[in-house]
Amino acid sequence: MAALRQSFSWWCFVNRGLAPEELLRAAARIGYAGVELIDEALWPLARRHGLGIVSANGHQSIENGLNRREHATRIEAELRANIQQAARWNIPVLICFSGNRAGLADGDGMERCAETLARVAPAAADAGVTLAVELLNSKVDHRDYQADRTAWGVALCEQVNSPAVKLLYDIYHMQVMEGDVIRTIQTRHRHFAHYHTAGNPGRGQPDENQELNYPAIYRAIAATGYTGYLGHEFIPRLDAGTALARAFADCAGA
Repeated sequence: MAALRQSFSWWCFVNRGLAPEELLRAAARIGYAGVELIDEALWPLARRHGLGIVSANGHQSIENGLNRREHATRIEAELRANIQQAARWNIPVLICFSGNRAGLADGDGMERCAETLARVAPAAADAGVTLAVELLNSKVDHRDYQADRTAWGVALCEQVNSPAVKLLYDIYHMQVMEGDVIRTIQTRHRHFAHYHTAGNPGRGQPDENQELNYPAIYRAIAATGYTGYLGHEFIPRLDAGTALARAFADCAGA
């Protein structure tokens, strides 16, 4: 099995013991291939340190997302602009959000998400960009979020029926909601464009001090033939450089 390409989410590690350029330099030295959700102003600096820009937000926001027709015009415009930007910077994944339910039935929310994604999917496919709807937990961190189950996300992808529309399978969030992580990866991986890691409970270091068996999860992802990036998105207990080094080594050693 080929080694997984590793990335890290900027917001988790910036301002935690290292200045921005020091953090980028340290990540590159550790062996990271890319960085996610980093401020656009820092994209050139990341590139200078040999790090790809792996993901960016496709639209705003988590709460007011694709499942509301009153946001559709705005979100479609944001997605189209960000697809062009992603193509220029070779960013493979734009992260999308269902939005909160706010009383909306799951079937109706899915239909409305699918409407906007289907309109934009051809432009994304032409640009070589994947629109990844992020699965988030609605139990602890994102109350009332609609895309809170793998089955719902898979059904959305099947409704849109485009290779440019897939899911961001966030291991921490789906452990909170449903567990059964490895079986889900084995059976649903064709719908997953990207993965995020973090320990549960507490969204900490993905190590032996939490309930998920990350070495086995890393092996399960690699066994599917996955060629994208695996992004670490946890809140470090230690300084950023040490935390990133430990996460990278744990994954590479799995």
